[in-house]
Amino acid sequence: MLYPGGQLPLRIFERRYLDMIRECARTGSSFGVCLILDGQEAGAPALPAAIGTLARIVDFHNREDGLLGILAEGDERFRVVRTRVRSDGLVRGDVEPWPSEPTHNVPVEFALLQVILERLIENMAPQWRHAPRDLYDDASWLGFRLSELLPLQVDEQQRLLEITDPIQRLADLRDILPRFQRA
Repeated sequence: MLYPGGQLPLRIFERRYLDMIRECARTGSSFGVCLILDGQEAGAPALPAAIGTLARIVDFHNREDGLLGILAEGDERFRVVRTRVRSDGLVRGDVEPWPSEPTHNVPVEFALLQVILERLIENMAPQWRHAPRDLYDDASWLGFRLSELLPLQVDEQQRLLEITDPIQRLADLRDILPRFQRA
């Protein structure tokens, strides 16, 4: 799952994805990341969820195993209008932008979520350790980072991606939290 502002390290080895990454690098374009509803990442074409996130390549590197590694960063969300499968098995789609979220500061009733995210980042997400403090006050950023780091089921992750009100996302995350408390 890739959320706006999130990071997704990928290992590229299939020809169709190597060609896609080459095209993105040449044209400066993004590619879409959608939850796989049916199928696998490798092999036969998979059935994607209707809502996904544009991924912009921010880094390339050669991995120790000899494969191409990339780091993609989540941009805006989109809705898949139509898909088609190219002869090489790459799923291409026509997309339209998903509604942008209004900017909101985190309401005081969700302050505990900020503390929880700080702890999660300390233990699980070194890439965010030096994030500016004001990002923790942004309801969208807070909700998307918690959605990435909490051990949620894939259907919950997808539902949180599709929410267009960042305060509602925080409320949903707050309501999910008791499940992770120790007895």
